Amino acid sequence: MLLCSFFAYSQEDCFLGIGGKDDDTIVEVFQLNDVQVEQLRNWSAELKVRNQYLKDKAKHLLRRHAQSSPEDLMAVSYQYKDLLDSMKQNVIMLDKRLLSVFNDRQYNLYLELCNQLTLRPIYVDGPVDEK
Repeated sequence: MLLCSFFAYSQEDCFLGIGGKDDDTIVEVFQLNDVQVEQLRNWSAELKVRNQYLKDKAKHLLRRHAQSSPEDLMAVSYQYKDLLDSMKQNVIMLDKRLLSVFNDRQYNLYLELCNQLTLRPIYVDGPVDEK
């Protein structure tokens, strides 16, 4: 599937799926030029590194608290959710990067696909300001 989604409130966000098995599909559907393809490949690799670190932290957290009390497990669940939220933020950040280098035709196609799937598109107004 080209567009991946995460649950957010009552409507799902419209994600491109950078870093997954859909990179080649993104290239084909949006007809990325050579510069955009190189950027996509680099950002895809960056996302994998960023999220692998968070996945490793999550696994360690679960292993460390496997025999914890219910109260401790509740606290761990909040820490685990924070790690998942961080992974989602990484996906949003890198999708925004790619969307910011789309030309008008590519971005309008993205908006059209999101609307057809009734998903909330990610809006970008020029360069992405990452902090």
